[in-house]
Amino acid sequence: MFHRIILFIISFGLLCWGALAQTPHTHQHGFTNAEQWSRVFDDPGRDKWQKPHEVIQALNLKSDSIIADIGSGTGYFAIRLAHMVPQGAVYGVDSEPDMVKFLNDKANKLNIPNLVSLKSEEGFFQLPKKVDLALFVDVFHHIENRTSYLKKLRSSLNLNSRIAIIDFKKDSPLGPPKEDRISPDQVKSEFKNAGFTLVQEFNFLPNQYFLIFQ
Repeated sequence: MFHRIILFIISFGLLCWGALAQTPHTHQHGFTNAEQWSRVFDDPGRDKWQKPHEVIQALNLKSDSIIADIGSGTGYFAIRLAHMVPQGAVYGVDSEPDMVKFLNDKANKLNIPNLVSLKSEEGFFQLPKKVDLALFVDVFHHIENRTSYLKKLRSSLNLNSRIAIIDFKKDSPLGPPKEDRISPDQVKSEFKNAGFTLVQEFNFLPNQYFLIFQ
């Protein structure tokens, strides 16, 4: 029992820190061992509170949707999304080269041809195609100059595209230090200032808020 408690504490600490690995382009961290971090990010225990199936169902995707998973890390969401859009494409975007290589290798190994991982460069990234959905899971609070970033992101979006934000609540026991978190009201204000409208808000995630803008 003692060993199980110690392992839980270690896993919990890594999971909280693990959210920081999925940074799209700011607050760089040294996550060079993607294989090791995959055991944290892709731990099946995460499913209990991250609820990936429910999240993807809520996104109401078409089979030919083009999606950008910003801060894709080792592909926790990107791989699931690729299976849901067999006629579409998923672009995993990450600032860490080892994460990009890991996810591309994983997509090849699992024979998922519609998933490609790309490296973000100097605060932004170039996508092969405009996307119908940009997904940010536990990364939006890392972005500096977010209003400016969102305005630049418009060039990568199709008409009527959506942006989904999932990030940690202020009172969540998981996640980054509380002083680094941003409230859903702040996110809504920043999107409004960038010319986006809140179209959906979901409350089924125990540790995170889930907002969709258009």
